[in-house]
Amino acid sequence: MPTEPPAQSSRALVAQLKRSQIWQDYERAFRETTGLPINLRPTETFDLPHHGDPKENPFCALMARTNHSCAACLQLQKKVEQEARLEPKTLKCFAGLCDSAVPVRVGENLVAFLQTGQILLHTPTKGEFARTARQLINWGVETDMKRLEEAYFQTRVLTKKQYDSVVRLLTIFAQHLSSLSNQLVVRAAAAEPPAMARARMFIAEHQADEISLEQAARAVNMSAFYFCKSFKKATGLTFTGYLARLRVEKVKNLLLNPHKRVSEAAYEAGFQSLSQFNRVFRRLAGEAPTAYRDKLHGAERN
Repeated sequence: MPTEPPAQSSRALVAQLKRSQIWQDYERAFRETTGLPINLRPTETFDLPHHGDPKENPFCALMARTNHSCAACLQLQKKVEQEARLEPKTLKCFAGLCDSAVPVRVGENLVAFLQTGQILLHTPTKGEFARTARQLINWGVETDMKRLEEAYFQTRVLTKKQYDSVVRLLTIFAQHLSSLSNQLVVRAAAAEPPAMARARMFIAEHQADEISLEQAARAVNMSAFYFCKSFKKATGLTFTGYLARLRVEKVKNLLLNPHKRVSEAAYEAGFQSLSQFNRVFRRLAGEAPTAYRDKLHGAERN
C-alpha cells in the first residue's frame, strides 16, 4: 500500500513548489486566462482555499465573513479533499457553486491538491438565490441580503464542457508538478555538508554504472555505516532510494526522444534489469514506463 507523507512534509514540499518559476508562471496565466481562482494546498489543511485570491468570487468572499456559512464551506473542502485523493473531483456547495480539487502525487504518494472553482454551471435564478437566502436565515446568519444577492448574480457562469476543460488543464499541470516534486526531492538538502555534496556528485557521475553504497562511501573517505547515516540525514533518502530517483529522472529525460526505446533508456540510466526498472519506475512515477512514454508522445501520434 502507498504511504502518504506526513502533513509537515507536504507543507514543506508545497512551499518549495510555490517558489518555483513554473508554478508562478502557471498561476498567473491560469487566473488571467480563466478568470478563476487557483490554489495549491498541502494535504490536511482544511481552510478556505480561495479566500483572498485576486479572482475570489464576491459571493464566496461575503460568505467567508459569517461563521455558519464559513463552517459549511470548510465542510465542503474536507469532503472535496477526501473524495479527490485518487482522481479530480468536483462538488457543489449549499448555494450551488462548484469547487474542484485535483490530486498532486509523487509516485504513489499524495502530496497536495490543485484547486479552483466558485462557479455556476448555469445562469443563476431568483428562485435559487431565495432558497440560499432561506438557508442562511435558518442558520441565523446576519448579513446584508441585498448586497449578497448582487454578489450571487456576479458569479462566473461556465458550461459543463468549459469547466471540464478547466479541470483538465489543472490535471495536466498536476502531472508537471508531480515531476517537479520528484526533482526537488532529488536536489534536496541545499545546506548539506560538503562531504554529502561530493557524494551526490560522485553518484551523479556514476549513476549509469553498477555502483554500490560502499563505493560512494569510499569516494568521500567514510565508512559505509557512517556514510549511510549521514546520507539519509542530509537528503532524507537512503542511498538506494536516492539512486533510484536519479535514474528515473534520467529515464524521463531520455524518453523525451520519441525514437528512444524504453529498454534502451533504462539501461542507459543504470538499471541492471528490466523487471527491477519497471518496478522502481512504477513506484516513483506512479505509472508504467510504457504508459508514461505513450502519454508523453501521444499527441504526436494522434
